Amino acid sequence: MTEPDLTLTLNGVHHTARPTWKLRETVEFYRDIMGLPLIHCIAARGWGPNDHPDFLHFFFDSGNGSTIAFFYYIGTDRPTELVQKEHHFDRATHTAWQVPDLETLARWRARLEGKGLEIRYQLRHEVIESIYCLDPNGYSVEITAPLRPFVPLDALDAEMSIQAAIEAEDAAAAAGDRLRSITDIWERKGQLVARLLETAA
Repeated sequence: MTEPDLTLTLNGVHHTARPTWKLRETVEFYRDIMGLPLIHCIAARGWGPNDHPDFLHFFFDSGNGSTIAFFYYIGTDRPTELVQKEHHFDRATHTAWQVPDLETLARWRARLEGKGLEIRYQLRHEVIESIYCLDPNGYSVEITAPLRPFVPLDALDAEMSIQAAIEAEDAAAAAGDRLRSITDIWERKGQLVARLLETAA
């Protein structure tokens, strides 16, 4: 096997992209309400398969060199399966923008509510606190403030949680079952922590 090139790294996210069938509303939301400048637009005939429609692919500057982009497929209707539903599977796909602190987060909440948007939730989860709303397409939008920076212990904890989940999933599959509870992961992680402590002793 070829040795990995450890000098090869990725330099952050350039863009994420989603389809839209609400051109005007999408531009007004991201440019005028969220304050993201519209910085690029590809206006092209369909490419690839013969049934590919002509389209616009437009980009908003979302800060720190990243963009959020949309495809607008001309003359098409949104397929039923792509309509966002009130289900956690749909809400799991979202974009989160960072603000520096809770005071700024509160100002953003006031700004969005002042524009008539509903803040669906304000949640604190471990190291961040976030507000959530929907864009005109029904995509979930999050604005989040860090409560503290990530530290090396966070990375170690993440490695152990994921390793425990993979092991628990493999064990369930070997038994002809599937992973059914977070308890299985917690128990497996407890074993990993115990092993780590024994090694460190």
